[in-house]
Order: sequence, then structure tokens, then C-alpha cells
Amino acid sequence: MTTTPPVPVMVEQPVKGPRKLTKAELRASEAKTKLSSPWATGIALVMAFLWTIPTLGLLITSIRPQASIQTSGWWTWFTNPEFTLENYDEVLFGSSTGFSTYFVNSIVIAIPAVVIPITIALLAAYAFAWIDFRGRDLLFVAVFALQIVPLQVTLIPLLTIYVDLGLAGSFWTVWLSHSIFALPLAIFLFHNFMKDIPRSLVEAARVDGAGHVRIFFTVLMPLLVPAIAAFTVFQFLWVWNDLLVALTFAGGTPNVAPLTVRLADLSGTRGQDWHLLSAGAFVALIVPLMVFLFGQRFFVRGLLAGGVKG
Repeated sequence: MTTTPPVPVMVEQPVKGPRKLTKAELRASEAKTKLSSPWATGIALVMAFLWTIPTLGLLITSIRPQASIQTSGWWTWFTNPEFTLENYDEVLFGSSTGFSTYFVNSIVIAIPAVVIPITIALLAAYAFAWIDFRGRDLLFVAVFALQIVPLQVTLIPLLTIYVDLGLAGSFWTVWLSHSIFALPLAIFLFHNFMKDIPRSLVEAARVDGAGHVRIFFTVLMPLLVPAIAAFTVFQFLWVWNDLLVALTFAGGTPNVAPLTVRLADLSGTRGQDWHLLSAGAFVALIVPLMVFLFGQRFFVRGLLAGGVKG
């Protein structure tokens, strides 16, 4: 007796339509389309070429002997190449420049001046975005309006306050000043990112019994990484390249002054030592260049895509 094998039953699977893109993904897609056009590529190449020429000239000048620098332009190096590391040796290890001390000062200034405003801004942005309290909107508008206050207007009042508090001539004056100037933009930026996060995620965490601390660290922080990284790069570059704030609050204290103050001093009082000035400028350029190259992938993703993943 033979048995007929069962005939397999074909079950039609429902056809899934295309996933609807979020607003953040739509903005990122539009930006990618515009930035990848031939015109945008051509303009970017021209700008990159024009931007590279001064940097190349600075590098070539820094490796030429002092006599050649004072008698001919840097472009003559291509026809008569000369190479020396004496300029860098004098800048980094010479007693007359003291660049190593100023280099360490720049690092000591930059790291807290980045961490402090980001930490405060994240907490403030969370309060403005997800905590209801009286006068929230008015206070947020006031914080946003602080961005239009010129930095130069606040220098003398801040310096007077630091002198009265006994903080003048210390790292605290530079840390606090950079933090104060960065907070309005940081709060506004992080607030906008937090508002783009679906409210359903926060409400689901509240239903599970999560408080504000747990919601902030477990729900929001992982989604805010692109925004934090982008602002970290911008703030670090701003602090590292700053001269006005450093000259006002730390310019008279060699143990606190950063590299930019020392470069300004070389340019003003020893302008004839181009070999030291060019080598010192390139040493000061290395760190922000590395930070920029490392963090450039966060720019478009952080400023346009937002903190929401599809």
C-alpha cells in the first residue's frame, strides 16, 4: 500500500512596504544629495586647495634654515630643497622659547574647558526638554538670547569679578570663561537634539519606573553621542585656537598661558625669528588638525542627522 506524500501548502507572505523615513533621516538624505553634487565637489576641491597652500608654506618654512628663510620665499624650496630640524629642536627644547610648558598649558586648559560646559549643558537641556516647571519657556528664550551678547563686552566685568574672588592668574579664570561663553550655544544645540527624540521612548521608560537620572543616562545619552561628539570637536578647536580670552585672563602668567599667547609674543617681540615662529605655529597646528580629522565624520551626522536612529 503506497501513501501519497502531502502536498505542501503555499502560504502567501504579506508584502512589507518601504519603511517610512524619519525627519532626521530625510534631512541627512537631502544634505547628502546636495553635498555630493558635481558643483559641490568642485567647490570643495578648490577650497581645499586654497586652504592647503598656506599650511604647506608654513610647513616648508619651518624645515628651512634660518638664513634661507630670511633671504628667499618658501616656494623656492622646490628648486633648492633644504632640510633642517634645528627650528623644531629650539622650539620644543630650547630655553628661550619654552614651548613645551605652553603646550602642556594648552592641554590643561582645553580639556576642562570642553568637559565643563558639555556636562552642564546636557543637564540643562534635559530640564528644558523633558521637565515641566514654571517659567521654562521664558528662561530658555533668555538662555538662547545670550548668544547675541558680544564676548568682548564681558571681558572686563569678568576680570573684575575674578580679581575680587582671588582667582586671577589661575586656570580657573580661563576654564570658567570658556564655559560661560559656550553654554548658550551648547544648551540650545542639545535641547534641539533631545526634542527630536520620540516622546514614546521617554514615556515607555517612565512606565517601567525609570526616574530622570535613569532616563537621562540609559535612554537619551546613547542617542546623543553624535551631538556630543560634534560639539566636543567645535569647542576644543575654539578653546585651543583662542587668543583673546587666554590673553585677557592668563596672558600675564607664564605658568597658565597657552600656546597662542606664546605665538603672539614671538610674532610681536621677536618677529625677526621667522624660523621659530613658523615651527611653533606648526606645532600648535598639529593637535587641532588631528582632532578635526578624527571628528569630521561626526559633523554631518551630528548636526544634520540628529540623535534618532532609524
